Amino acid sequence: MDRQSELLLQVNFHVVFSLPSELDVIALQNQETIYNILFRASAETLKELALDPKYLGVEVGFTSILHTWGQTLTLHPHVHMIVPGGGLTPGANNWRSCGDKFFLPVKVMSCKFRGKFLYYLKQAKLEMNGSQEYLADICQFDQLLSTLYNKDWYVYCKPPFKTTNSILEYLGRYTHRIAISNHRILKYDNGMVTFKWRDYQDKSAEKIMTLPGLEFMRRFLLHVLPSGFTKIRHYGFLGSSVKTEKLGLCFRLLKYLPVERVKLSTIELIKKLTGVDISICPKCGSPFSRAASP
Repeated sequence: MDRQSELLLQVNFHVVFSLPSELDVIALQNQETIYNILFRASAETLKELALDPKYLGVEVGFTSILHTWGQTLTLHPHVHMIVPGGGLTPGANNWRSCGDKFFLPVKVMSCKFRGKFLYYLKQAKLEMNGSQEYLADICQFDQLLSTLYNKDWYVYCKPPFKTTNSILEYLGRYTHRIAISNHRILKYDNGMVTFKWRDYQDKSAEKIMTLPGLEFMRRFLLHVLPSGFTKIRHYGFLGSSVKTEKLGLCFRLLKYLPVERVKLSTIELIKKLTGVDISICPKCGSPFSRAASP
């Protein structure tokens, strides 16, 4: 995989920054603007707090991945971050590790992220149409901002990835996924679509939902991003402008070689991601023969 050679053999944490539901319709009408602010506010929150000597006092490097959906395909913009448990000290002369416990308090991240996002939101040029047209009035918009300032924003840190292979598996499965995968769709019958979903408010119980076909497609299309929008971004010492120099320094300070990059063929990659070997006939189990060139 493309990022295999960049993995640091440290504890890697999984951090998630989510937007409150009050912003969903605004996000839908202003996708590029809102999602860029989401990336910027979450990245700045992590970088600035990590650099604070009160916490770890380091420059971190991390990868952010945008998801816009919930389990029932409703709009739920959030970013997932893969964050190594450590970073470069000021002057880049040492690597400082945080151990097995994430180095930033979730509550502090939430408050800082909220402040940054709303600051950038207030400066943004937004389209307000339909049910949101009333927000074109500055007084109404300021009232919304006040409501959001008084609300707790959802930021949390999942248990760390156990191995570098776990990170690769996550990246392979989720970075280029769409809002729903085929295996979750159970049937289409009489214009109704039935699919599986997990209810995280009910101990991740697996449940079944049936929607009219048009409603299913409406929800699915909520998650089509603007053409050319970058949904995977890299920051800190993994940023494209400094990665070659600073990542190499990280490897030297940690005294190990980067993971050897393995280049997979298209067939091998599809098999790794889906478990399906497309070089084998699904009916007879025989390998497909390569067609002779004309």
